[in-house]
Amino acid sequence: MECATFDGLFSAMREGRADAAVIAVENTTSGGLLPNYELIRKNGYKIKGEVFLRIEQNLMALPGQKLEDIREVRTHYMAINQTREFFKQHPEIKLVESEDTALSAGEIAAGKLRGVGAVASTLAAELYGLEILCPGIETYKQNFTRFLILDNSLEIPASEADKVTLCFTLPHNPGSLAHVLTILSFYGMNLTRIQSLPLPGREWQYFFYVDIKYSDRLRYEQSISAVRPLMEDLTILGEYVAAI
Repeated sequence: MECATFDGLFSAMREGRADAAVIAVENTTSGGLLPNYELIRKNGYKIKGEVFLRIEQNLMALPGQKLEDIREVRTHYMAINQTREFFKQHPEIKLVESEDTALSAGEIAAGKLRGVGAVASTLAAELYGLEILCPGIETYKQNFTRFLILDNSLEIPASEADKVTLCFTLPHNPGSLAHVLTILSFYGMNLTRIQSLPLPGREWQYFFYVDIKYSDRLRYEQSISAVRPLMEDLTILGEYVAAI
């Protein structure tokens, strides 16, 4: 089911229109979508898996047009970030941010907008009857987006899980984060990602979002028990099977 915004994705689940969701959280070229981690934390849906998807960006428009006919291109800001080198060669084209890549393609088709292009997938071109003018315009060909699977009805056996996503805050004391990381390292936890978001209303304090891979369930549980007293708040956003 199409959702025009990430907030809409959670609304669809709350209202019973969707049973589960797949949400993008980071890209190998453009970095992380940190607000989406915050949405996961606030809405209380558990992470039950992850998917890494190879992303190919294509410039498309209504059939019968050429690249030189295009004066404006609409797409999501992440897609703009992934194709900047291509558009540097075409300064005559104005880049316009939109809510979604496929939505941009759909708007061009619905409005029969000539001279306007979209950057989106080959599937979007097929769905909306657009013609791909330039395929594979992403700057880096090793362009992957990581998606998280959210489904509170899906049970992942603890014995099968080997990855966890945590959210926590720390006292505003020197070395507090270093202390936590040292303990996790001692227990053999492999931190694959760590990022922070400001904690609203509390100056210079942050939510830390951490991904950890582990191979020993007991050592993982021991590490959580060891760091929990050092944290002001700890939320396990999900334990799941790592995709890679």
